[in-house]
Amino acid sequence: MNARYLRGALSGLQRVFDFVLAQPRRTALMLAVEICSACYFVDSTMDTVIGNAICADGAAAFVINGESPRTSFQPAVLDFESFVDTEQSDKVGFEHRDGKLRVVLANVVHDLAGPMIERAVDALLDHSGLCRTDIRFWIMHPGGRNVIDTVQKQFGCTDEQFRFSRNVMRNFGNMSSPTVMFIADEVVGSGDPQPGDLAIMAALGTGMAAEAALLQW
Repeated sequence: MNARYLRGALSGLQRVFDFVLAQPRRTALMLAVEICSACYFVDSTMDTVIGNAICADGAAAFVINGESPRTSFQPAVLDFESFVDTEQSDKVGFEHRDGKLRVVLANVVHDLAGPMIERAVDALLDHSGLCRTDIRFWIMHPGGRNVIDTVQKQFGCTDEQFRFSRNVMRNFGNMSSPTVMFIADEVVGSGDPQPGDLAIMAALGTGMAAEAALLQW
């Protein structure tokens, strides 16, 4: 369960991408479903209070095929990158306590999120020959208000660039793995992406790991 938390959508997307790349005439369906309410736990710790306040249930699906984004109006997946810091593996995830599941979301996550995601994103941009100013859309998983504030500051992005992440957080909460898929849908539906536009999709999860994907219309 821990390995799928938050970063599951990007890990799943990479596996689906590999499948379609190997079999370009096939179409794949990727589904992410999270029932965070199953982990509702009551105690007096700040971890639990925050987790109960921001986490929500959600489901999303992607259909992946070899069709050109210019004809489908959907982005193509170009590349992936990961950064794992095993020394922080106890900061995000789930634990069993008193016969129940409890969300673990340590307060230090908002300090770790920016630098970790930056490591993954910068490596992704570097081996793609790109820089941050080449990216129009930032599809960043909002682990919480403080997390998204920290990541936005780390990347020097504007409120406009992070509005899709904030809209999803405000309207749906942190749904774990489907959340970045909701944000991608917001970008497609209301961001007016144009052919050639680039996007970074990124999430932070257990491991502790940062995952990033490069997309292009």
